This record gives sequence, structure tokens and C-alpha cells, in this order.
Amino acid sequence: MQESFNEILKLLLPEIIINYFELTSYKKENEALHLYLKEINSLPKEYHQNKLSSRGFFAEITVQDFPIRGYKVYLHITRRRWLNEDTGKIVFNPEASGGI
Repeated sequence: MQESFNEILKLLLPEIIINYFELTSYKKENEALHLYLKEINSLPKEYHQNKLSSRGFFAEITVQDFPIRGYKVYLHITRRRWLNEDTGKIVFNPEASGGI
């Protein structure tokens, strides 16, 4: 069942969302559909040579997407961040940004 659910999501959501985020929950209220997405824990490619440690998440952002069957669609997106211990700077996966 989960596999077919993921296939349906691939038809409804932007490709960047499917590739870098997982659906953690959803809520349907009145005429709105709220999809809650969390970035998959995948280290950024350009930092594989650095020592990174997880530093949690950035604040959630909300993006309004195209309507689905008359429902307004809101994507609640939570991005990951890491501390680059070599430089002391916070880094994130730029590939997961995709215009977000």
C-alpha cells in the first residue's frame, strides 16, 4: 500500500520534493490540504570530504502549491542543517533547495 501511495505522490508533487523530502503527515481541513514534508537525512555531496554533524532543522516554511481537486495545497517544508566542523559554519543541501 505504501508503495502505491508513493507512486501517486510522484504524480502530484514537484520532482524536487519527491527526491529530497519525505511526507511525514497530512491534514485536510475545509478547502485546504496541508502536506508536511521533512528533508531526507542525506549529506550534501560537496561536503563529503568534511566532517559534518547534524544541527537539527531550519524553521518550517510554507509554500502554496497548485490546487488538487478544488483543494488549496500547502507544503509545510522542514530543511536539515549540519555544522561543518572543519570551518565552523552551518551548511545545508543546496540540491534540495530547488527554488524553495
